[in-house]
Parts: sequence; C-alpha cells; structure tokens
Amino acid sequence: MKLSDLERFNPIIIQCHDNPDADAIGSGFALYEYFKKLGKKVYLIYSGNNRVQKSNLVLMIDELKLPLRFVKVKEGKIQEPWIAEALEQEHALLLLTDCQYGAGNVTRVQAPHIAVIDHHQRESSEQELSEIRSDYASCSTVVWNMLQDEQYDMEQNRDLSTALYYGLYCDSSQFAELYHPMDRDMRDSINCDQNKIRLFRNSNISLKELELAGIAMIRNIYNDDHEYAIVKAEPCDPNILGLISDFLLQVDSVKTCVVYNETPDGYKISVRSCVKEVNANELAEFLTQDIGSGGGHFEKAGGFISRNLYERRYPTLHTEAYFGERMNAYYENCSVIVAAKANLPVEEMEQFRRKKLQYGYAPATALYPTGTPVTVRTQKGDKRVVIDPNQIFCIDELGEVYILSEEVFTRRYQVEQTEDREKNNLKPDVDFIYEPKVCSRVDGTQKKLLPYAQPCTLRQEIVVYAEPITEMLKVFTVYDEEHYQLGKPGDYLAVLCGNAHDIFIIKAGEFHRNYEKM
Repeated sequence: MKLSDLERFNPIIIQCHDNPDADAIGSGFALYEYFKKLGKKVYLIYSGNNRVQKSNLVLMIDELKLPLRFVKVKEGKIQEPWIAEALEQEHALLLLTDCQYGAGNVTRVQAPHIAVIDHHQRESSEQELSEIRSDYASCSTVVWNMLQDEQYDMEQNRDLSTALYYGLYCDSSQFAELYHPMDRDMRDSINCDQNKIRLFRNSNISLKELELAGIAMIRNIYNDDHEYAIVKAEPCDPNILGLISDFLLQVDSVKTCVVYNETPDGYKISVRSCVKEVNANELAEFLTQDIGSGGGHFEKAGGFISRNLYERRYPTLHTEAYFGERMNAYYENCSVIVAAKANLPVEEMEQFRRKKLQYGYAPATALYPTGTPVTVRTQKGDKRVVIDPNQIFCIDELGEVYILSEEVFTRRYQVEQTEDREKNNLKPDVDFIYEPKVCSRVDGTQKKLLPYAQPCTLRQEIVVYAEPITEMLKVFTVYDEEHYQLGKPGDYLAVLCGNAHDIFIIKAGEFHRNYEKM
C-alpha cells in the first residue's frame, strides 16, 4: 500500500494505540501532516483508560505542538461529536498507526473504511488497505519510507522529522536495536531538532521506572552453565528494558542476557551479548522465531513476540519457562567450527560446482573522492571504510557487498564488456530486499551502488565439498575470526576444494539456486 492509495478518502481519522508511545505518536503526527498538506480534513486521536502522562511524551506533545486528542469510545462509537460526525461520512477513513484493527492494544472504533500501517507481526488479514513491515524497528521508519516514496519534502517540516526520529529512537532502545538497514537510513538522513531530542531524552525515566528497573534486576534468573541471565520486568517504556540489559551485562559472570516485559499485544525483549560466540542480533531472531521478529547489532538487539502467535503455539507455557528453554536450546543444540584449526572429513562429503553467475563491480572512487570516510550499507549490516583508489566494491546476486583490492578483484573476476554500452549496466536477476548504498560520513549524502556497477563473472570455476547441516552451526572463517557465519538446519557446510581451511556456510536458498552436483 502507498500513501497515495489513501488520498481518495476524506476525512481521515488517524488512531494511535491506547496509551500511545513515542513511535505511535510520531508516526501518527507524520501521517497527519502529510494528509493535511493535501487539504484533507484530518484528526489524530487515541483512546483507552488513560491519557498520556509520561513526562517525555507530554514534553514531546507540547514542544512539537502535536494535535493529538484523547477520545472516549462506547460500543465502538466515539463519543466526541466532532469525530463521530466525521466517521459517519461515506468516504471517511480510520487509519491505524503502530497497531492493527481489532488488536488488544487499541480500542476498536467502527468506521466505513479502515487502513493499517504497522511494524509488528501481522495479526489479521481483514484489511485490504495495509502496510505492515515487521522487519522494521519502528512504525516511524515505515511511515518515513512511505513519505520518501511519495517524494514528500520533510526538510520543510522539522517538527515532523523530529517526531519520527524520536519515535525510532525510543522503539529501538536509543538506536541499539535497529533491525533493518532502512532504520539506519532514516536515523542517518533525517534532519531533526537535536535540542528537542535532548530535552525529551533527558526526561525519559521516572523515579517509579528507576525503582522498577532495580526490582527487576534483583529477580533475575541466572544459568551458571551458559552464563546467561533472564529478567522479567513490569510493563515499562522499551528504553527501560535496554537500561536493565546494559546494566546486567556489566556483571562479570553474565555473558548474555534477555530482558522482557509484557505489553497489551505481546512481549517486548531486549538482548545483549559481550562474547563473540553469541551474536545478539541472531539470538533475538532465534528467540522470536515464528512468533515475532527481532534484530539489531552484534552486541545489542531487541525484538517483539506477538501474544496471539505465542498463545497459539505455546498455550500452556509460562514466558519465563519459554525463554529458559529457548536459551538452553540455543546453547545446547549449536556447534562451533574455527576454520583455521578445523580438519573436516571432506572425503565423506559430495562435490558441487558453482554455476556461472553475474556479479557487479564498481571502483570505490566512482562514488566518492579518495580519502572520504564512508559506510557501505547492505541488508546484512554496515561496513565502514575510507575510499581508496585501490578499492573495488563487488556486489553478489543477493545484494551483499564485498570490498576487495583491485589486485584481488582482477585475480578472481572477469569484467563483462559488450559494444553496446547500455547492455553493460548491471541488471540483477533477483529483487534485492534492500538495495546497497554507500553513505558519506562527511556530509551525510547517500548513493545507491547499482547505478555505478558494471557486470562481471568469476574467472575460475568454484568447486566445493558440501553437506547439509542438521543442527545450528557457527563457523569462524579464516577471513573473519571475530564474527561467525550462522548455519541453520537445511543450510550447507562447505569446504573449498584445494583449501581445507576455507570453510564456510552456504544458505539453503543460495545453495539450491547457485550450485549443481558434479
């Protein structure tokens, strides 16, 4: 769904979930401003048992002069006449943000037309008009991306930008739990009022929440065998979970931790790790697998578990037992291979040949001048480098970028050239989940990599020994001994023919698409 798909409606009533947080308020205000600029009659509302009371949210509403109004609802009908009359019109739209119609965290309101914009797991397929991106850290990111698609000029509306920025800031535990590269794009490119952000940020924790954090840490569950801690906190702002998990990780015997609390529609989790054998991002994904979504960074991550999906899958299992069982399963059903020291029985594995695929390449200096510090951003994460005339950015078929020296590139790849210059442009066979970008750390500009890329292929045939993986496996390759590759059942463990220590993981989809048996 695009925002332009909703332009046929008027009036538009934007509803945040009950007891709205900064993300719901920020995304709701951005939608309000978008439709208001189009000349629509727009309202921004929320309902429930309580009005907004948190000091940082009260400040946010006051400082940004947000038109957020509290309404009472009885039997699905808003009691305030000025809204009730608007919803009775034939072309009226109820647009829910940061929640879904009929979910437990939002008061149900009757309306002739309903649309949903959210970043949680989909709980209903009833709404034809919906944009739900559960791999984003905040609904503010979803709305920001939708505004970008409509060419909306946010530079002219700093309050809107500030509201969206603060929404992402709060829902990602102060940017520690950014799930998707689009979250990082928004954080890096949005022009907000940092003075106001500082004001909101320094009014974020109440004395009651400070006490809540202290009580939660006292009641931790600690596993001595695997050196992890689990903490259940009372309902609180997501930032409090991050505060608790950051503090727990400073305990000498705690190597990883999970802090969670209950929300009206599920469970919010915060994950931390201080050891290279556990990637917090991947652990968050493991804990929310099939019942939610999670992600972040190597050391800090977070996630959300849908109440409906959890109760459907684990109807009798208490949450503390669930997290304990999943953490134990994570540690006990996972092996580790250090490629530099491993000696695998390749004679027991089958041989496979990699099909000839098209890659893309671009000299680094084609994007930015020599000496420019940049961030290469892909779906899998960020790489920070300084532009060098000897650098080549090489793009694989999934959109991952490898930074190679010109010597290594020339040795491994062959440039594809035709007389027709137009045909030299790279045309990938698959749609990237996220198109790779190169972002300048000097002026903040971003450039998509594909327009600069030309096609190339591997010079030599790649032959590997490979076998399917039956349990979780972590491989520290000879090229990166600090970060592991994670293999899951169905993926493949591979060894490059002719180099017994070049051991790596090939994802199931990639293996079946790109390799053939010899």
